[in-house]
Amino acid sequence: MFSLAFKNILFYKGRSIATVILTFLSTLLFIVFVSMQDGSHKAMLANSLKIYTGAIEIYHTDYRDVGGNEYLIKEVKSITEKLSHIEGVEAFTARYETFGLLSTDDNSAASMIAGIEPEKEKSISSIASSLIEGEFLSQSSENCLYMGSGLVQRLGMKLGDEVAFVGGASDNSFAADIFKLCGVFKTGLFEFDLSTSFVSRSYFDTLMLSQNKASYITVKVDDLENVDAINNKIIEVLGDENLESLTWKTLMKTMVEAMEVDNIFGYISLGMFLIVIFFVIMIYGFINVSSRIKEFGVLRCIGLGAENIFNLLFYEILILSSFAIFLAAPIAAAICYYYSLNPIVIEGIAEMYKDYGIISDEIPFDFSLFTIAWNVLLIYALNFLSILYPYFYINSFEPIEASRHV
Repeated sequence: MFSLAFKNILFYKGRSIATVILTFLSTLLFIVFVSMQDGSHKAMLANSLKIYTGAIEIYHTDYRDVGGNEYLIKEVKSITEKLSHIEGVEAFTARYETFGLLSTDDNSAASMIAGIEPEKEKSISSIASSLIEGEFLSQSSENCLYMGSGLVQRLGMKLGDEVAFVGGASDNSFAADIFKLCGVFKTGLFEFDLSTSFVSRSYFDTLMLSQNKASYITVKVDDLENVDAINNKIIEVLGDENLESLTWKTLMKTMVEAMEVDNIFGYISLGMFLIVIFFVIMIYGFINVSSRIKEFGVLRCIGLGAENIFNLLFYEILILSSFAIFLAAPIAAAICYYYSLNPIVIEGIAEMYKDYGIISDEIPFDFSLFTIAWNVLLIYALNFLSILYPYFYINSFEPIEASRHV
């Protein structure tokens, strides 16, 4: 059957070429599209985690829902000591966040002010690398303020200017100080840059009476794919019902849902494309089979059964699909690999979609052999399904009737 199928492929050149071209294009486009979609989502997630949110964050159980100084994490040092012994935890830092009023001579604005550990922050977030003017904080920065570019513009400040801060300390007492603008950052996240400032914890803890306390502890893991397993280890090691450890899947639930919706619509669009390709291939196959009814009738008259006819059609589509896929898959893989290293750049896309968390003009691809493999298998499956209707159509004729068909 295999040799007869090969001869039929060479004889019916038009149908063979059309099938190969359609399979080649569908394989190439399918792999490239999925790679671009997965790469964009991974980049969006990585950029968002890299800016400020951690892969895992540890809170007092009521802090996120109720808030307030009553639900700060106490005994931070003992918790971080436990984290240092957990495999998969790459880095961690304790942050103390509060809200207050910043005022200059002419302007005022509410701001989230976070006390951070500057050196640890460099390895966890991109706050330091987002510097556009001045300098980043250090352990000895004292009353230096590191402020978002949007907030700087709102307050009408420049480097070296002083700004008054009024807020509440960790014990609910009154806190006030004069900060000096030492650095300006721009992450690309519009709301974040418009409302956030940072102070070194070594100074801020004295002002806010927050020594050994934290709003939360953020954790960076060595592999995001293993974040759930690492989080389970953290929960086990902490062993405190008053603490909760949450992964980015919960912390960034809105983004996760948005990516899932985008995935759904992306696969719906791609599915419609594949359905069109499937029916085109099936129609070509049906037309080819319709013109060969007499041939199949003669084959059945000389002893070939329905199983042999199926095998003949199967081998024909197998040879054509394999030729097209083995040609398309390496090309698609090369494209995905190249653009995973050298992302496509569309100037201005980050500015256009900054309100949606897009902070880069780059559109990276995701190179994954597993993704390529299941894409190839799906194309194979669609091509094999395309022979079913032609096969049943052939068997609707009796052998003698088919051999006399004109």
